[in-house]
Amino acid sequence: MQLRFLAAVVLGVGLLAGCAKNEEAADAKIASRCKGLTGEVLGAAKAKARWVAADQAKGLSGFCEVTATLSPEKDSEIGVVYRLPAGWNGKMLGLGGGGWAGNVTLEVAMPGLAAHYATAQTDGGHPGTDLWDNEWAAQPGPATDFSWRAVREMTVAGKKLVAAFYGKPHTRAYFQGCSTGGRQALMEAQRFPDDYDGIVSGAPVYSLQVQSSAVMRNNLFAQPGAGLDDEEVKLVNRSVLSACDALDGIKDGVIADPRSCSWTPEKLACKPGQETGCLTLAQVNALAIAYEGVRTPDGSWAQLPLSKGGEAGWGVFIAVAGGGREGSNGGGMAGLSRPLFGVDAFDYSKLTPRDVMRARSSPFAKMYEATDPDLADYFARGGKLLLWHGESDPGPSPVATIDYAEQVMRADPEGGAGGFRLFLAPGVEHCQGGPGADRIDTLAALDAWLESDTAPDMVTGTRVDGSMTRPICAWPKVAHYKGKGDANDPANYACEARN
Repeated sequence: MQLRFLAAVVLGVGLLAGCAKNEEAADAKIASRCKGLTGEVLGAAKAKARWVAADQAKGLSGFCEVTATLSPEKDSEIGVVYRLPAGWNGKMLGLGGGGWAGNVTLEVAMPGLAAHYATAQTDGGHPGTDLWDNEWAAQPGPATDFSWRAVREMTVAGKKLVAAFYGKPHTRAYFQGCSTGGRQALMEAQRFPDDYDGIVSGAPVYSLQVQSSAVMRNNLFAQPGAGLDDEEVKLVNRSVLSACDALDGIKDGVIADPRSCSWTPEKLACKPGQETGCLTLAQVNALAIAYEGVRTPDGSWAQLPLSKGGEAGWGVFIAVAGGGREGSNGGGMAGLSRPLFGVDAFDYSKLTPRDVMRARSSPFAKMYEATDPDLADYFARGGKLLLWHGESDPGPSPVATIDYAEQVMRADPEGGAGGFRLFLAPGVEHCQGGPGADRIDTLAALDAWLESDTAPDMVTGTRVDGSMTRPICAWPKVAHYKGKGDANDPANYACEARN
């Protein structure tokens, strides 16, 4: 028995050694192919290729990294980076940017590379990485690139590169992005329905209503006496959670359906003689408007509603304490005076709902916004769109994403039924963060959807520290705890109609 066991061990070691040598030989072959790549494959004058060795600590196999500049027009310079892994799974993955910038970093590509996707990224048509610097938007070429052309050109060239490098075309192409990447994702489905078989759009900044909302929220809390300090924000958040946290059957610091929460700021209004633990009339009024939002004369949103329960995260995108400005400079709207209003310095402290209508009727807005809900062409070819948004997002509001989802379903009910799903993640802030379960493998869910042709009715979210696991139900349903069993077991929840 011992001899047979020893022989088996020796044989196993030999097989592993043989596999390692075969893998090294395969990597050497593909690395040699990488070095031979030229810009002609991409149609790019400037292109470089280098082989990057496997990194076991990061879970990455070796890959060919190709950088290039695409110039479809004289005024266009689109930076692209492709990473082509050994052990390719046969699929291509386009990745989106954030803020007013693209993203070509390895960090963004790593999850896809680890799953052996060939990845494609772009700088969006300008090399700057400052998320809120957008002065270049006054130039037609970079503005067009960032609005739609960069991702389109990246995709077309990337498909040619993948086919040339691997000697065969991709079996499927996916796009994944959040925030600006979410807008780019929707733009692809709307403008170029043949580019991708499956698309993940997270927290999409798909219209300038996101920027106008940021500016108007800053102005709202900048009104005399309306600002909230840190303790007052905590006071509001505690009061909201006390009223509505348990509505989904479990008290866990997260409100599953903020729009069903009937709590109002008036509950914290100071009583005669009360000076602490309460809010002034100016603060109450500002909060009420923040939750309700503001409409333009044509009925569209000028300032989108904020979700109850997400107050602790507002400060990232809103000058809640007053002062009128925060890190994002009104979502970057302050840098768009020329393309939106035709002036060098618009006074955004006086932005009105009518001004928002004017901005959204500009040529820049018509090129930049991804608001078309007619995805019939995309669905007709079998395309799948997985849309998701954090319920506590203080940047782009989940209300806007709900609005878009409902428009899509009205435009093509049959196509949307088989090709579209929306998931709202309770307690999650902008793309990640917040008290909710913010780690959601949307790419795996999309891939499984395409492979099985069965739309997901639920996805699972977790926290990075393992402290929370929750089911996230497809809109319009919401997860409700059944009242028994482990709260971190999705089996103990039911997807129910919203109130």
